[in-house]
Amino acid sequence: MAEESFLLCDPKILELVDNIPIMEIDIVWCYFLLRDLKCLSDAGFRLVKARKGLERSHGKDLSRVRLLQAGQCPELALYVRLELLEGVVAYHTGQNDKALNALKSAHAKLLQLQIPDETLSVVMGMGFHEKDAKRALRLNNKDIATSVDFLIEERAKRAQKHKDDLKRQKEIFEQKTYGVTPMNKAVDMQMLDRLVLIGYARDLAAESLRRHENDFQKALDALTSPEVNSSIQVYIESRKRKRQEQQVGITVDELVSMGFERGQATSALEVGGKREDIIQRLLSSPAANPGTASASGSAFTENGGATSSTNHEIVAEAKDSEMEDDTADEIPSNGEEEERDLEVEGDIADEIAKVDALSAYDINLDKEVEAINEYLVMLDASQDSG
Repeated sequence: MAEESFLLCDPKILELVDNIPIMEIDIVWCYFLLRDLKCLSDAGFRLVKARKGLERSHGKDLSRVRLLQAGQCPELALYVRLELLEGVVAYHTGQNDKALNALKSAHAKLLQLQIPDETLSVVMGMGFHEKDAKRALRLNNKDIATSVDFLIEERAKRAQKHKDDLKRQKEIFEQKTYGVTPMNKAVDMQMLDRLVLIGYARDLAAESLRRHENDFQKALDALTSPEVNSSIQVYIESRKRKRQEQQVGITVDELVSMGFERGQATSALEVGGKREDIIQRLLSSPAANPGTASASGSAFTENGGATSSTNHEIVAEAKDSEMEDDTADEIPSNGEEEERDLEVEGDIADEIAKVDALSAYDINLDKEVEAINEYLVMLDASQDSG
């Protein structure tokens, strides 16, 4: 599945990163854990691809990765596994000399990665978790001072990233409330901030930018025109009212058709609440006189007051209409389906963003230690027998 997914990526980008070589090594590692000799030929092919891919992305003699990682060695554990697997494949294909060289190289790197318990305890004693302390010591050649500086810097980076993420999420949420331009582009938040600094209300400036495809000068010209400015304000108020109506499931016009005054209906919607609550609130209001605007006056007493049956009919009507709305909501439109897909994609992107960039190099080497020792013994035995 990973291989198929990588086929969708730009090959030029893939040449610069080590994702595919790491995937190849992971697949061969699975072969090894399964002890499946039928996959030996495929394993050798994949390891050759992995070696070439790592050299291309990490640079010859690791020059590129050293530059990118400021001299640190995050990839060392990865090369231990690679060389172990190369040694295993060479051994099972009868290339004992090649197998011995690969296993010895893996063993030498393994010794570099082993962290003395006392060194690890010192770093952990400063309040860092074992996993983080071990990683820092591995990356910084077991130097305690450099490792602690690295951990403090990483902690500060995580805190800043969390702060930036929250800020960005807030901006995206705000940006969505303004809608998109006629060319289906989001409102430019930097342009919006500039207009706000001049002194215009945020929602007013955003709507002007939206109408003018984020053209700052055209948006400013519109805002400085009293007539255009006024029309934008009217539109914004209308949009706010429609959103309120969508939230509660009833419109001002519906309330007016029930006999309530438009001003009362508008005020009731602004207060908010459920559809039934809004109607009940209007019925309980001393000034309420539903029926004066109604075509039928038969539901009222001779004194002009609403009977209790009228109240029940209006509330029942609201419930029936609410049930109809709920039924309509069960059949989503294409736009709603697309929105759900975008939401899922957003969740996936968030999960990917949470992945630690160095986590791919956090390899538990216990199995590698066992395997290197096992195959070194087997090579010694084959040489003795030869």
